[in-house]
Parts: sequence; structure tokens; C-alpha cells
Amino acid sequence: MLKRILLSTAFAGALFTGLALPQTDARAGSLATFKTLTPELALELAKATVDACRDAGYQVAVAVVDRFGILQVMLRDRLAGPHTPETARRKAWTAASFRSDTLALGALTQAGKPQSGARLVAGALMIGGGVPVEAQGAIVAAVGVSGAPGGEADDACARKAIEKITDKLEF
Repeated sequence: MLKRILLSTAFAGALFTGLALPQTDARAGSLATFKTLTPELALELAKATVDACRDAGYQVAVAVVDRFGILQVMLRDRLAGPHTPETARRKAWTAASFRSDTLALGALTQAGKPQSGARLVAGALMIGGGVPVEAQGAIVAAVGVSGAPGGEADDACARKAIEKITDKLEF
């Protein structure tokens, strides 16, 4: 019964997002393995993101979450607004949860679009600044930025920082 519920939930989720269901191998084991950032690398990513935004003249908050959306690191620059830590966390969570950057999600979920209902997901924030971090074709984390003048600038800081740690992502 539980397996049927889980499969129907996965199917409904795939229909909602327009994604195809992955093929499953009946011989696959009962355990899954995955990669995630170490706390040290998550902190390095957060610092690199703050630095990228500072270089552009922005005071921001940065959140790094693991592949499941669980917060690993939160950094807030001295003059970043009081709303920025929670906004950054929600952007990172959204990027990890939806497996897509929030700039793209913002466009895909506008009013009148087929996926507009995704904006109703509790905790989701569909504005630019949340970017998944990938290694060997899998999402291992996500970074969220808040405080730059607009989602495009938040996104740019995140991407610049991810580039700085890319060589460390080949586990």
C-alpha cells in the first residue's frame, strides 16, 4: 500500500512538473547512495558568494543547503537587510527541491502558465537567486542569495561563486 502511494505521488509530481518518470531497475537494491557537500566546502561556497556580491557592490545574505534542501550554511553581510537570510534560505530550498534555478522557475510559474500552481508550495520562492550545485551530473547542493538589486544580480553572484569551487566538486 505504501509503495503504491509513493509511486502515485511520484507520478503526480512528474505530471505536475512536466518531467518524465525515471526508469527503475527491478534489480536495484533497497539503499540509495548520494553525494553532498562537506560543511567546509559549503562554507567556502557561501564565502565565495558573499565575496562575489561584495565585488559587485552588494550586501547580501547567502544560504547553502544540501541536496535535500536542509540548511548547511547561512552568512549575512553586515548591511544586508533583515529579510535577506530567510529569503536566501527559501531560494536555496526552492532550487534544491525543484531541481532548477529560481530565475527559470520564476518565468515558468508566472500567472496563467501551466505550472503557476507551484508558487503555492509552502516555502517555495520563485524569484531569481537560487541556483542548484551539480557534480558528476547530480545535484549536490543549492545556493540562495538575497540582497542584490534584483534576482538576476543575486543569480549572477551565486553562479560566479559556484565557478570558483567547481574544481572541488569532482569527488
